[in-house]
Amino acid sequence: MAEHPPAPALSTAPLDPGLYVVATPIGNLRDITLRALDILSRADLVLAEDTRVAGRLLAAFGLKAKLQRYDDHAAEAARPKVLQALAAGGRVALVSDAGTPLVSDPGYRLVREAGQLGLPVFAAPGASAPLAALAVAGLPTDRFLFAGFPPAKTAGRKALFQELAPLKATLIFFEGGSRLAASLKDMAQVFGPREAAVARELTKLFEQCIRGSLNELAADPRMQKPKGEIVVLVGPGSEADATDAEVDAALRAALEDAGPAEAASQVAKALGRPRRDLYQRALAFKGATEADE
Repeated sequence: MAEHPPAPALSTAPLDPGLYVVATPIGNLRDITLRALDILSRADLVLAEDTRVAGRLLAAFGLKAKLQRYDDHAAEAARPKVLQALAAGGRVALVSDAGTPLVSDPGYRLVREAGQLGLPVFAAPGASAPLAALAVAGLPTDRFLFAGFPPAKTAGRKALFQELAPLKATLIFFEGGSRLAASLKDMAQVFGPREAAVARELTKLFEQCIRGSLNELAADPRMQKPKGEIVVLVGPGSEADATDAEVDAALRAALEDAGPAEAASQVAKALGRPRRDLYQRALAFKGATEADE
């Protein structure tokens, strides 16, 4: 947040009471909307995942506001008082560190309970990393699913990927740089050679979007612990049958971490081939490998 854009003229119209879910920039400060600035300048209270981050954003536009921490640790204690303030006619803005609140960020229960109490809740839309990545990935956009962060361990990741494999939709994940390579490897084993993209540092100076098959991305040295915020997109399964070479490649990759039965199940779900045939093929690969050893 080095550059401080000049602050635009803010609205002087009264701000209606209610809870405002306000999107903030995911990288470039100029991603902020004029409406977001209007709301942040007039809110009685701004709930922030990290008040230091929110404070820098406000300062960049010459704004001052009462800030209160609202993260996973503080939410339980803060929520009743915030709801009480809203019931009394308060104007409260909820922001995340970057992007749209509630997307892998705290705030869901606050919005839910405010709605249940009949309190007004307003969306102030703006930047969103999943949608920004989808816009540049070159993958189908007519149907997509945001699946958040995959589990940290291989077994949990593969279980999630197997659950999502049958969906005919582009899948969108967040991932950390330290786990990206391992996650891509598991994706390649479960989803097969689908089209995919890795987007990082969206709207920042070093924005990057790398496209290729999951097998290619898993083997790409640039995927080894890259820095920055990362979004991984996986295209939907192809309607066309996978080639024998693609099936064999997927089986061999799955056999690196699983036995023949599990490997056959993974590839059957990912590529739509009969598990019985794949199991026999996996046994043959396993036997050939052990003979070479």
